[in-house]
Amino acid sequence: MAYRKKNSTIYSILILVCIVGFWLFENFYTPATYSNNNNEVGSNNFPKELLPESTTGEIVNHSFFTLSYNEPFEQAEWVAYVLDKSHLTYDDRKRPYFIEDPYVTSKSADWRNYKGSGYDRGHLVPAGDRRFSLQAYNETFYTSNISPQDREFNSGIWNDLEQQTRRWAKQYGTLYIFTGGVLESGLEEIGDEDVDVPNTFYKIIVRKKGDKIYSLSFLIPNKPQFTTLRNFVVSVDDIEQATGIDFFNQLPKEKQKVFEGSKNTVGWKF
Repeated sequence: MAYRKKNSTIYSILILVCIVGFWLFENFYTPATYSNNNNEVGSNNFPKELLPESTTGEIVNHSFFTLSYNEPFEQAEWVAYVLDKSHLTYDDRKRPYFIEDPYVTSKSADWRNYKGSGYDRGHLVPAGDRRFSLQAYNETFYTSNISPQDREFNSGIWNDLEQQTRRWAKQYGTLYIFTGGVLESGLEEIGDEDVDVPNTFYKIIVRKKGDKIYSLSFLIPNKPQFTTLRNFVVSVDDIEQATGIDFFNQLPKEKQKVFEGSKNTVGWKF
């Protein structure tokens, strides 16, 4: 009888240890970082004169993209990256863990905030644009590069826009891309860290031809859409008004006026 009781106690302790161990792993284990350091530039050759302002001062340079993190909203207010025709490969990559961004001063929000929320961990820099390199692909799984997206929006029109952007890269060679959610007061929040759910997402696509700059911008509500991308074309000025971010602020004002107010889709084949 005493022997059986002793065994029962041991089993109970082992079960408790396993439960505690699993909880610690789930809540505190973070895989190794994907970038070597914050100063490594790699292929992140984004022209400095095209970078937007940061409303927070929290700019992080990864090897293959740059972002401005907005801590109160627990996500990037913008990401900026170069998409070149040579980047478009079909290399098969194993999806890594989502991990916190160690180069964000406060660390980015934990991916567990999204569990059970009903929202996707929506990539801002698409993983599909970064298959050309293991590190480039893995970096897109920093949680600083995700934002809560409606599942049908993410797999629907937002995916359509990402695929269309790749087609433009094949056509024009090199694109400069800005993406983010419109961060404003009163948004729904998810998780223990109160990650805000943007009502709208934007994407600005830029190409250069000599000294000329051509832009095409989109502002799309974060919900299922059943219409064409053309219906969401806006101007850079519209996105600046919605986000409070000054894009292309390092360019001369006269040069900004040439393209920032335009909604012209000529030259951008849909």
